[in-house]
Amino acid sequence: MLHKVIEQAVANRVLVLLLAGILAVLGWQAYRATPLDAIPDLSDTQVIIKTSFPGQSPQVVQDQVTYPLTTALLSVPGSTAVRGYSFYGDSYIYVTFKDGTDLYWARSRVLEYLNQARASLPAGVNPQLGPDATGVGWVYEYALTDPKGSMNLSQLTTLQNFFLKYQLQTVPGVAEVATVGGMVQEYQIVVDPNRLRAFGVSLDALRQAVADANREVGGGVVELGGAEYMIISRGYLKSIADIERIPVGVNAQGTPVLVRDLATVRLGPAGRRGVADLNGQGEVVGGIIVMRQGENARSVITAVKQKLDHLRPSLPQGVEIVPVYDRSGVIDRAVATLQDKLLEEFLVVALVCLVFLWHWRSALVAIVSLPLGVLTAFIVMHAQGINANIMSLGGIAIAIGAMVDAAIVLIENLHRHLSDHQRAHGVPAEGAAHWQLVVKSSQEVGPALFFSLLIITLSFVPVFTLQAQEGRMFA
Repeated sequence: MLHKVIEQAVANRVLVLLLAGILAVLGWQAYRATPLDAIPDLSDTQVIIKTSFPGQSPQVVQDQVTYPLTTALLSVPGSTAVRGYSFYGDSYIYVTFKDGTDLYWARSRVLEYLNQARASLPAGVNPQLGPDATGVGWVYEYALTDPKGSMNLSQLTTLQNFFLKYQLQTVPGVAEVATVGGMVQEYQIVVDPNRLRAFGVSLDALRQAVADANREVGGGVVELGGAEYMIISRGYLKSIADIERIPVGVNAQGTPVLVRDLATVRLGPAGRRGVADLNGQGEVVGGIIVMRQGENARSVITAVKQKLDHLRPSLPQGVEIVPVYDRSGVIDRAVATLQDKLLEEFLVVALVCLVFLWHWRSALVAIVSLPLGVLTAFIVMHAQGINANIMSLGGIAIAIGAMVDAAIVLIENLHRHLSDHQRAHGVPAEGAAHWQLVVKSSQEVGPALFFSLLIITLSFVPVFTLQAQEGRMFA
């Protein structure tokens, strides 16, 4: 069969060249469309559920939140494992699915079962789905600093949480912008137990009074003189003085008891369990860009950088955005390595053909097969949804060597036949005789080269199978 293929290829040379051109164009388009990353993503399809239960111990979180949710999620279709973890004030549940499960189908199924399980949770506890990302989605990180000291840490945190975060979440491919470090400013009411006891006010009554005072209530619509007037109340708290004037109750003489009579109101940082430091120079506020699953990491990073450049003029004077982690450097180096290896193979093949065969057109034949084979590999990768990373690009670089060997052996055998013909007839083979020798020489070594390359290809199958198993094991 291979002999017939070789004969038809030589007989229809124009068609072969045309198909090679089409293959090169399709391969280039596949290369442009293939997601580019440095780290191979071997993780399973996974959905994370986070549930906050502030102030509760891990055992209470386990009994009242983690256990009811994990038991309800065990029957999610397509799931392979449900793992729950209980911490102080937080519960995390990881639901993994079978290979090939669509991430958004899995998230919708988990959300359906969460809606059914909400009734068994304590009041005010609302589980939330994590971002549609994987463990390798951390692609970029920056630090927000103010060397001049015009803004404190809490102001930088406010700038990050209410400006930069919302702006960066609009970048295509970004699943989440996580804030690291900093301090969240809050109003704090420091209660004096002795005053509560003296006025006969409970802590719950004080909490409820503050909650009731921080709301607005609509009063309906009043029609006067042919016009409608909307009645609303102004009830949102905006300052420490507003909180201090909230009435909690009355004493025996009918005098209102205010919050300032029971506690001290102040501005302060919220409790935190971690800090972010930059180069040992002090605390900073950091932002982590998490990419959606299946996105092109290089394109996402480029879009994030462009967005940050666009936002820099809008920042307060003195505030700087310092890049801390940028995966695009690793990606560019991986691609550059493949390009360098491809160029080295071109030079080696050309040198071998010129030194041993003294024929530059033969070198050109071998050189053309290299980029064509690489572009064909990208067509297969794009069709299978495999992104270009260090592992896949490294495999291509290794395969280039085998491709070069086959091309050199084929050309060298043809030159031997051409030399034998010239010695036997005294003139070089031309026209039909030349192409007959091409067919004959290719049929001699072509099947052996084909099967040798096929064996090399099959030898990589256990490697990829083992890597997939390890990926599922460590995910």
